[in-house]
Amino acid sequence: MKEQTIRESVGGRRFGRRKFLFASVAGASGLCLGFAMPNEPGKHGIDRAAAQVPPPPGSGQVQAPASGPGLLNAFLTVGTDEIVTVRFGGCEFGQGTRSGFAQAAADELRVAWSQVRVEQADASLNPATGAPVSFPLFMVGGTPANILYSTGGSGAFRNGNRFALLRMAGATAREMLITAAAIEMGVDRGLCSASNGKVVGPRGQSRTYGQVAAAAAQVPVPTVTVADPSVAQFNLIGQRLPRLDIPGKVDGSAKFGLDIRLPGMLYAAVRHAPTTGGTLSGAPSVPSGAKYAFPLKAEVTRGDVVKGATNAVAIVATNSWLAMRGSKNLKATWKTSATVSQLDTAYLNTTAAGLLASGAALPGELKGNPEAELAAAASLIDSTYSFPYIPHVSMEVLNCTVRYSPTLCEVWAPTQSASGVVTTAKGLTGLSGSQVIVHTTLLGGGNGRKIEMDYVSQAIQTAMALYQKTGSGVVKLMWPREEDFTNDQYRPMALARVKLGANGSNIALSYRTVTPSIRAQRGTTLTASDSTSIEGAAASLYGFSARRVEQVLLTAGVPVGFWRSVGHSLNTFALESALDELAVKLGRDQFDLRRELLAANPDPKAARALAVLNAAATASSWRTSLPSGHAWGVAFAEAYGSLVCQVVDISAPTPGALRVHRVACAVDCGTAVNPGSVEAQMQGGIVHGISSALWGQTKFVKGVASPRNFNAFKMLGAREMPRVTVTIINSGAAIGGIGEPGVPPIGPAIANAYFRITGTRVRTLPFFPAAGGFGDG
Repeated sequence: MKEQTIRESVGGRRFGRRKFLFASVAGASGLCLGFAMPNEPGKHGIDRAAAQVPPPPGSGQVQAPASGPGLLNAFLTVGTDEIVTVRFGGCEFGQGTRSGFAQAAADELRVAWSQVRVEQADASLNPATGAPVSFPLFMVGGTPANILYSTGGSGAFRNGNRFALLRMAGATAREMLITAAAIEMGVDRGLCSASNGKVVGPRGQSRTYGQVAAAAAQVPVPTVTVADPSVAQFNLIGQRLPRLDIPGKVDGSAKFGLDIRLPGMLYAAVRHAPTTGGTLSGAPSVPSGAKYAFPLKAEVTRGDVVKGATNAVAIVATNSWLAMRGSKNLKATWKTSATVSQLDTAYLNTTAAGLLASGAALPGELKGNPEAELAAAASLIDSTYSFPYIPHVSMEVLNCTVRYSPTLCEVWAPTQSASGVVTTAKGLTGLSGSQVIVHTTLLGGGNGRKIEMDYVSQAIQTAMALYQKTGSGVVKLMWPREEDFTNDQYRPMALARVKLGANGSNIALSYRTVTPSIRAQRGTTLTASDSTSIEGAAASLYGFSARRVEQVLLTAGVPVGFWRSVGHSLNTFALESALDELAVKLGRDQFDLRRELLAANPDPKAARALAVLNAAATASSWRTSLPSGHAWGVAFAEAYGSLVCQVVDISAPTPGALRVHRVACAVDCGTAVNPGSVEAQMQGGIVHGISSALWGQTKFVKGVASPRNFNAFKMLGAREMPRVTVTIINSGAAIGGIGEPGVPPIGPAIANAYFRITGTRVRTLPFFPAAGGFGDG
């Protein structure tokens, strides 16, 4: 094995040894190129800790040089069978990440898409052989180590500039294959080229990658460069290639968490305390048809849910039906939280209103003197917007399968954080990392909920209790849908006051939000606004002449977490709605006002935003000739490095109802690796945003959450889906996220259109709290 530092310059940033580390290992199966996939902490502060443990015997580790600080955790294999495989430990829950990784690497490798495969690099998968082994796999400077990545914050590609790294991995493997082929053919390497999975010599002679893959593992790892995305001539990047995970999802071979079956496995269903923060006050009885009832402790503190408190029971049975029925029929005595009276929507709304008026604010952003400009404004908007708690409701309920013994804990989980699973398992079992194996399955949706560890902890606790009872700790734990709805870590509620004052071409902003802090619930002491609480309002690309953005912390007992697009979903609604109000008051076109504000900002990203706005205007040319009873609305969002503008066509056929007919969406995510995936994520974000804005909410009455199931929680149906067109702008800028940015603009775009029809400004979400009101007009 040989290694050299890879250097590259992308967008003015340089990356050296601490960013990129490559190493190769020879094997009968061909070339295996390992590299360090950076995972810089994102805006959400998601845990990405490395675990260091003794190496398992005979695991075939890749040995990195003693001087290298990198951790090898992603692998590109070129097999003697001509198959190229990309392995990485991030999760796939419909966003197309794994196929996108493979597409980026295969582009520079110059192979046909039919040759490419993608595999989940679990905490138990040997990258050189593909055989399951014990965690961990890799050695760094003689020290065993591994990083298992979390997936969230639309960061799969953009964290650590992984897009550039994946391209360089493909280019590095390509150059090694060319060197090996030139040696074998006895020709000058400089006269050889690579394309379509083979190396061609100066006289037309050739070798396929498979023929020289094993030899390529013996050549030095070279220094390579790849072209900046704004000028690169791509081969596969930018094409609408079929995603590699789709065939298995169609034919049923794909394995989601709920699909895992193990010999001797029992089934468990969870029943939580009926009130948030409630605890078990006596030993539960075993329901009829079940085998066991095991008390469960909370893994972490979230609001009134306190770490170590016994707040749930696992009902264990021989099949899932009996376990689910047992959880519904459980007879147990529960104690309510001492602050249960404050776990009430009416109480929290009143408290938030008081804090909005007089609460001490945490600073967020300040430019100029907005108060003075607002006081002198010729036109002023002063509006308050109210947002409820919203649950995640992923289509696949929380579940986890565990096989436990005193010497091994093996976990199958649909998780967004395999590293969190390892840490959780070690903490509960006392086992070392080499005795913990984690398999990340496909996820049937995540939306941020499956980055949490509560359900994983419950499954491990159940397996341990089962082992003590029977000597066999094999169990699949599931949350019934009612538990999923009422024991979530919700998107925070918020109350936001927006002031916009115009004096000629100058527009000043004052933005004050009262909301719980996700970070504070995770132990961060705040001296300034939580960035997740003000994102979408702070650092706006609009050229406000002066602005203040601040947060008043609402301390509440409701657990809160990362919900798809997090604070952007709240603050974009308030800011874009207020901008629309100001445009109407000034008698201005909604597009033109936004254009002027973007043009007033010298930031190059504002120019990109203006191009996105103009693309959306072009794509929505229909707005100038809408049928009677229809209206259009527009909203823009900058989120996770991407820029999105959406224009809607709606009607309101009956009072208290509306129908979304068309959405024109324009997006700039830097480079669209697979335009089909970008389009799908925009469409999915629009569906998610429509559902949450029109109907999404969770209410609390003395600690009891509702609704409990989909019968009272409406989501957009197939027949209600609007026609969506997506215009993609490839600006070549640093790659942005795509899983979340489609969500924030759709709600305010609809609200702005709704005002045009009805004259009513929607400032309290959801639009239709009775979970009705999607007209057929």
